[in-house]
Amino acid sequence: MTTWAQSLIRISNYEVETLQKRLAEISDRKAKTEMRLAMLEAEAEGEQDRARQDVDAAMMLRAYLNGWKQKKAAVQADVAAIEAEEEGARDALTSAFEELKKFEHVAETTRLNALLAAGKRETAAFDEMGLRRRAV
Repeated sequence: MTTWAQSLIRISNYEVETLQKRLAEISDRKAKTEMRLAMLEAEAEGEQDRARQDVDAAMMLRAYLNGWKQKKAAVQADVAAIEAEEEGARDALTSAFEELKKFEHVAETTRLNALLAAGKRETAAFDEMGLRRRAV
């Protein structure tokens, strides 16, 4: 394989690996954000249960739920933003992987063409040697 092909493949591999790490980091952030959302839901359920048992908590429940809705909306917006980022990262990874496969295909085709050309040169050399022996 030629050095230019090896270089292109190495660069493409590096890009694919970098994008895979980025996607893993984004997926991790998404999971953590979704966990925050689940925790908010659990907190709200706990406060509602507490309000059923405590008159003071029941009086403050409406204010708590108003604040909780704002927190929940913010976390849901974070999840949506991370999902959009994740989709973009997946698209970039797919493109980088396709580029890598193209470079590998070109390198393999170049290698096979070089082998064919070497075989043709060798055959031509043997044919020439055979013609020279006949001529003598």
